[in-house]
Amino acid sequence: MIRTEIIHFLKYTHIYNGLYSCSNLNLTHNPIKIKNQIVMAENLLIIFVKNPVAGEVKTRLAASIGDMNALQVYKSLLSHTRNVASEAEADRQVWYSSKIDRRDAWESNLFEKELQSGSNLGERMGNAFSRSFEQGYKRVVIIGSDCAELTSDHIEKAFHLLESHDAVIGPSEDGGYYLLGLTQFHPEIFSDVAWSTSSVLVRTIEKFEENQISYKELETLNDIDNEEDFMKSDLTLPYVD
Repeated sequence: MIRTEIIHFLKYTHIYNGLYSCSNLNLTHNPIKIKNQIVMAENLLIIFVKNPVAGEVKTRLAASIGDMNALQVYKSLLSHTRNVASEAEADRQVWYSSKIDRRDAWESNLFEKELQSGSNLGERMGNAFSRSFEQGYKRVVIIGSDCAELTSDHIEKAFHLLESHDAVIGPSEDGGYYLLGLTQFHPEIFSDVAWSTSSVLVRTIEKFEENQISYKELETLNDIDNEEDFMKSDLTLPYVD
């Protein structure tokens, strides 16, 4: 039985009200700490990543700086995202675009590993959210791996806002979003959207309002997709020949 299943078992059988301990879960005899552990298990952070292959990542940026430089930039973004996500007070899942890498830097003791499925970004995100709520999570936040300005505070605030709102969204300067959080699955959010265009944020907010989904916005951050985005960031060019 995995960690999340054990915690949900404790919750629904009310064992946490007794004086039990489990070293693998870092639970103690203190009922308050046990309850806090259960609250953490109700939050899930999903990280969408692309497998880092030259010519397949940061293609718009690569048009200006070359495939290998773009690959190195993406690896820097992956490292930043991994460090930020590691601090999240939540269960964590990294979802790969093409294949699960069991030997990469995403440590299996910190991140469950899953494979994306779907014909476009909306379907892939929708499938991930649907499965997560089926697993019993109460608040689910998804981030990508393109934002060098993302911090653990943004993720913490997102989960906090989901305690009083149906959704939370982090706008990006290019008209998309770097973060989306929900308290239940809304399939309509992921259809009839022109993905990877400047209309994604506006269209998603329209869907929130059309379906009476209460939401809050986080601050706007810079996603790195092209050379202009890159020049705004603090990242440095690797200059790979």
